[in-house]
Amino acid sequence: MTGRLASAGWLAAATASTAIAAGRPQLPSFLSAVAGPIDHYGVWAIGLLLLLENIGVPVIPGEFAMIAGAIYAGAGQLNVVAVGVTCVIASVIGAAIGYGIGRLGGRTLVLRYGKYLFVREHHLERAEQAVDRYGGLIVIIARFIVGLRELNGIIAGVTGMRPVTFMTFNVIGAVAW
Repeated sequence: MTGRLASAGWLAAATASTAIAAGRPQLPSFLSAVAGPIDHYGVWAIGLLLLLENIGVPVIPGEFAMIAGAIYAGAGQLNVVAVGVTCVIASVIGAAIGYGIGRLGGRTLVLRYGKYLFVREHHLERAEQAVDRYGGLIVIIARFIVGLRELNGIIAGVTGMRPVTFMTFNVIGAVAW
C-alpha cells in the first residue's frame, strides 16, 4: 500500500491498539459521540443520556447509549447488571418527569415549545387519539420508536392518562426495551 491508503490503515491500526492498550473497547463509528462521556463517567453518562432522552430533550438516541454500555460491559469495563439497571431506572424516571411536564404544562406548553421538535397540533391530536384508543399499551409501543419515546411521557400527561396507569406501563415498557 502506498500514499493515503497506507496512512489511513496505519492510523486505524494505531487507534485500535491505543484503545486496547487504554483498556477500552473499540466502538463502531456511529457510537463515537458516546465514547468520551462513557469513558469518563461510565454508567452515569448512560443514565444521564437516557434520562434526558425520556424527558423529551433531543439528545442521541437511547439505543446508542445502551449499545455502547453493552459493548463496554462485554469488554469488562462496566458491570452488565449496573448498565441494565441504570438503563431501566433512568428511562422510567425520565418518562415520569416528562409525564409531569405534560400533566402540569398541558397542550399549551406542548404546542408552544413543541414546534422546536417538529410537534404540531395535528400531531398532538393524533397522539391523543392513539392514547384514547389503546391506553397504556401505547406507552409500551412508543418506547420502541425513536421520536415517540422522547415524547411518550409528555403526551401521556397531556392526555390525562391516570398516573398509576402510566407508571405501570412505563415500567413494563422500560424493562422490555
